[in-house]
Amino acid sequence: MSIDHVAQTQATRINRLPLLALLSANAISLSGNMLTQVALPWFVLETTGSAAQTGLTAFAGTLPLVIGAFFGGALVDRIGHKRASIIADVISGMMVALIPLLYHTVGLAFWQLLILVFLGALLDIPGATAHKALAPELAALAGLRLEKANAAFATIERGSLLIGPILAGVLIASVGASNVLWIDALSFGVSAGLVGLIPAMRSTKTPVTSSDRYFADLIAGLRFILRSRLLRTVAFTATISNFFLSPVFNVMLPVYINTTYGDAARLGLLIAAFGAGAVLSAILYGVIGHRLPRRALFVGGFAVFGLVMLGIALLPPFAVLFGLMALMGLASGPLNPMIWTVLQERTPQEFRARVFGTVMALAIATTPLGMLIAGYLLEIWGAQISLLLSAACSVVLAASLFVNPALSELNALPHADADSQAALRDTA
Repeated sequence: MSIDHVAQTQATRINRLPLLALLSANAISLSGNMLTQVALPWFVLETTGSAAQTGLTAFAGTLPLVIGAFFGGALVDRIGHKRASIIADVISGMMVALIPLLYHTVGLAFWQLLILVFLGALLDIPGATAHKALAPELAALAGLRLEKANAAFATIERGSLLIGPILAGVLIASVGASNVLWIDALSFGVSAGLVGLIPAMRSTKTPVTSSDRYFADLIAGLRFILRSRLLRTVAFTATISNFFLSPVFNVMLPVYINTTYGDAARLGLLIAAFGAGAVLSAILYGVIGHRLPRRALFVGGFAVFGLVMLGIALLPPFAVLFGLMALMGLASGPLNPMIWTVLQERTPQEFRARVFGTVMALAIATTPLGMLIAGYLLEIWGAQISLLLSAACSVVLAASLFVNPALSELNALPHADADSQAALRDTA
């Protein structure tokens, strides 16, 4: 074989443009989502003046996330990951665009707004699932480790959380909330176009299904998770931690900052501190994550959560609180890319989207309940007791992870996961 032929073969094997297109599409769509997350409640308040209707709109945008995560995974596997990503972006963009279009033309009734918000959010998780399902093949095509590719995804996600709200505030002030929704709709179109540029590959063009029955496919994905003690432990940990940690960011700290300082800017600084820490550690994980022991990172991250939560529950001065939030962000940064790497390594392509969707559904299913309970706890016992309860739960979870034997498999090679292989045989 000639030297020129070898060079040409290597050039065809290593191609980073498809992965860059996927990462760019993810960054654009997530940034657009963050714009809407801020602009939509502002739009509802401006047009209705009702806090109750604003809350109802938020519920209409949250419920379909769980539905879409659980029921959309099998559909994504059936129609193909690339195609599903494009369809999800196009439909979501159309639903978002209809809000300002109807409002500025024939008028928009509140019930119509709720339907559009519901439909616009219904495919968010399936679209994100399709992106994650595309990642392993594109990372291999780019010659990158899964840890580095997933760290890039995590950095984008945390970065959108950090930058998106600030950008939304500037845009709302300059062009108005309804016009910001146009920008989000456009972002979906750009995302779909970028994914469309990804070349067709066997794993993304010809999906494989284990059954002709749709609900059998759903059950197969759930059974795959339950039969693997490692995947079962990871999914359970994400579900439980979201139950008592999400209310801290979305309910407990906002109430505490409002009653203590009366300054929304301080709440924004705390969220920014968490986001900055998470972005930094996600970038570091992308560089050296493949050399680090996964079990130590996983257990250590949740242990830091517990300790930081205890510190937050003491209600220290704001400067200390700022530092604690940054520390929590640093601990959280490697967790998501590591979890996605484990899932991608141990899940066959034909199960990938339904398994990922089920894990996402389980992880977010308890969040609304946690926020509801947190609101009542704050009413009864106040911020400090509520934060202490959340911290206690976090410490108990971390302690359980220290003695969980399933997590020893985090450091094992993917093919050593015997439970996943048995699950595959059972669901075939």
